[in-house]
Amino acid sequence: MANKVTTIFSNMSWLMISQILTSICAFVWTILSARYLGPSEYGIFGTAVSISSIFGVFATFGVFTYLVRAISTDFENEDKYINDTLSLKIFLAFFYLALILITLLVLGWNRYVIGICLLYAIEYLIKTYHDVFFSSFQAHEEIKYQAITNIIITIFTLVGIVFVTFTDWGLLGITAAYLFANFAALIYATYAMRAHFIKPKLQFDFSFYKVLLKAGIPFALTGLFYTIYYSIDIVMITQMSTTYNTGLYNSAYKLINVLTLFYTIYTAVIFPVMSKLFKGEKDLLALSFVKSIKYLSIITIPIAVFTCFYGTDLIGIYGAEFIEAGGVLKILIWTVCFLFVNGACSMILNASHEEYSVTKIYSIAAVFNVGLNLILIPKYSVYGASVATVLSEILILILELYMIKRIGQLPDRHLIYDILKICGASLILAIALYALNLNIWVAMAVSIVVYFAAIILLRTFDQEDKLIVKQIIGR
Repeated sequence: MANKVTTIFSNMSWLMISQILTSICAFVWTILSARYLGPSEYGIFGTAVSISSIFGVFATFGVFTYLVRAISTDFENEDKYINDTLSLKIFLAFFYLALILITLLVLGWNRYVIGICLLYAIEYLIKTYHDVFFSSFQAHEEIKYQAITNIIITIFTLVGIVFVTFTDWGLLGITAAYLFANFAALIYATYAMRAHFIKPKLQFDFSFYKVLLKAGIPFALTGLFYTIYYSIDIVMITQMSTTYNTGLYNSAYKLINVLTLFYTIYTAVIFPVMSKLFKGEKDLLALSFVKSIKYLSIITIPIAVFTCFYGTDLIGIYGAEFIEAGGVLKILIWTVCFLFVNGACSMILNASHEEYSVTKIYSIAAVFNVGLNLILIPKYSVYGASVATVLSEILILILELYMIKRIGQLPDRHLIYDILKICGASLILAIALYALNLNIWVAMAVSIVVYFAAIILLRTFDQEDKLIVKQIIGR
């Protein structure tokens, strides 16, 4: 039992270190890339990444998720699962690239954009081979090899992009940096696989391909709806507007992605503490759900309020060319509030064996999002896409709360009171920012003091919250 706990802790530590390092470095290279490329080229970059992700299901067919479960329960046949999947991916790769090429030709995009999209598609294919090896690492609970692979990608990508910014290689240079980083990581993942698990090789068993594809289809469909939901807006802006506008939207969206670091830290730090303190509670899942919404709201709502006042200043880190994206950021920032809460809702639904319901909800949201974008982008461009994203997150929240109510896990009125207190403290912050009209750096410091003073005065923290805080700081 002690060894099991040690393994879990070690895996969590490796993942957390990897994720934090990746988030920080990604923030740096995102700014460097955007400033170096400018809105139009950065828009092409965002479009290429989105295209590769949307069609990604045809390169994987959900096999990765199935492999983790299959290998975990059948280590004796691990080599067959891995080797046949490696060869299957060769055929899927050709299908994936052909599908992307045909789609882009039908859309009428120019050769340069098509070329960049195909290069990022190749980068995506390299990542799918990472995933095959990750399935083995995860099945054996040796997550450190996965974390090291991701760290290699992160470091090489950052170094490559820094180097390219001192050249005139442009978007092709940035693309080459991503390709090289992922290829270098693949070399390491292959070494780790050969040294610690099995020696992978190509094995062609067409009858077994059918088994893999059939088992992966449910996971593929889920992944398809998720990627459409999160990536289609950038592609639609490119098709219905300009790559310049895509660059503006993508720059704001990338800043939003940086905030997901809070959720990573939260799940790595708060969840284990709650499990330790309340392990005797029958309703630990419900308690975790309530506290998740409360703590994540305490973080995200004031950030959204602050961004509404200083969004233009924040987007200025990309340079003067991106100032127009300030308005987009002021709208998109509200997705963070709903995104984190929706993550907590998905957590309790998945834990309650309602995975299919979560898939259905995101499927509905994807269709809703596409429909709104078709209506709003032609008239309002990136601002319309931003509103569509926020409204889609609200729809997901409504549908997930409905499902949570059906399974009897809907929180009581105390959570509503807590949310109202958080909104009250955020309103006080908004009034202070409006009245003082401070420089952004001074405003940050003042905001922290004003907001948490309001949180304390409104008695937002109860005894359970204080207990959790004391445990975290070691008192």
